Amino acid sequence: MKIAITTLGCKINQYDSAVIQNRLEPKHSFVPFDQAADCYVINTCTVTDRADWEARQWVRRAKRSNPAAKVLVTGCYAQINPDEVAGVAGVDYVVGLNRLDDLVRFIDAPASGRTEIAVSEVKRERGVAVLGTRALPGHTRAFLKIQEGCNYTCTYCIIPTARGLSRSVTPREVMEQVKQLAGAGYKEIVLTGIHLGGYGHELNPKIDLTALVEMIANSRLMARIRLSSLDPREVPDRLLDLMAGSEIICPHLHICAQAGDDAILKAMRRNYDQAYYRDLLARVRERLPDAALGSDIIVGFPGESDGQFESSLAYFAELPLTYFHVFPYSSRRTTIAAALPDQVPGQVKKSRAQRMRALGLRKKHEFYAKFVGQQASVLVENKLDRASGVQRGFTRNYLQVALEGAADFANHEINVRLDGMREGCLTATISERDFHSSADDGQRAAGSATSAL
Repeated sequence: MKIAITTLGCKINQYDSAVIQNRLEPKHSFVPFDQAADCYVINTCTVTDRADWEARQWVRRAKRSNPAAKVLVTGCYAQINPDEVAGVAGVDYVVGLNRLDDLVRFIDAPASGRTEIAVSEVKRERGVAVLGTRALPGHTRAFLKIQEGCNYTCTYCIIPTARGLSRSVTPREVMEQVKQLAGAGYKEIVLTGIHLGGYGHELNPKIDLTALVEMIANSRLMARIRLSSLDPREVPDRLLDLMAGSEIICPHLHICAQAGDDAILKAMRRNYDQAYYRDLLARVRERLPDAALGSDIIVGFPGESDGQFESSLAYFAELPLTYFHVFPYSSRRTTIAAALPDQVPGQVKKSRAQRMRALGLRKKHEFYAKFVGQQASVLVENKLDRASGVQRGFTRNYLQVALEGAADFANHEINVRLDGMREGCLTATISERDFHSSADDGQRAAGSATSAL
């Protein structure tokens, strides 16, 4: 069959979609979602009410492309409210999280003429299914999910209900996956999870994220290890010291602030305040002077006044962050925040988001500008830079680089000179000498990894 997949929401959903495609590829082919397909798979998000609405719109879009096609809805919306999803006209199958075998069975089976549902009770889940790993489309970096679920109770978030309690992949299983990825030729691995900093707390014996990262780095199976999002209370000095002394762990941390006002942080049930977050970033910057430091920021949370927003804007302007992901607050049914008074008008939220994003872009530009004229090691990706049409890649400290002369060099780590900046992206030109020098370095690293295996 021809299958089309679309993914809504976070990197974890993107990872899950890559796993689904990997499982189905031996028997089926894949086409873009806007083309005619025999089956459409919609991997949904449910973080806001609008996310649910968008999922329903994708069902309608699929049916317009091919009225006779099967439509399968999976992901967090399917998990949280399967009956509502099943009631959407055109949906044939509803599959909750961690039900890959059921998803494959539904796709391969003849249509039954009625909507079928396969959803389990995530609150009872105590393990994480290791379903295979691969790069997301267009990336040469491999994403490895080592943790699932969340124990936090942030007032705006439905994800703990959708994905259950925090639970971790055992170190033995993680290392087995890392070995497989190294054997497949990947140079960089991104460790990811819903609540990554909670890794290992429920395992017996207990282990934490820092110990796992050290284990992977010491194996020397990967040239690069990168971490996805962390909460502020889960960035210990041990981790910072490990990163500072390692050539393998990438100097890049995404530490989610969510808000820059103590009253708003309290209303969100975040377990830190402005002073803690400021001091944390100062410690990070002291140990990792060239690290990329990112954050998620929500603007327009219920009760946020004009004065609180202005204060938050000034607060984030002073911090050594290098980029933001900014989200206007959007209500989610059944969360505490949805029932809070003083909801902020939509136009005000939109205006605040624009101003915060403008600050983030300025900070990113200032950070990138520091590295013009310097040498850097860039891992070339499959994607082309939108502005220039040339290959792009990322440095170890997460600078995006458009690379002239990098055609056919995907998944190679290249030493280049960063010679300028164009439309928010650094630029570099690869010479034949640069490539051969980098290739020699890569062969030496591969020899070390083989010895480790």
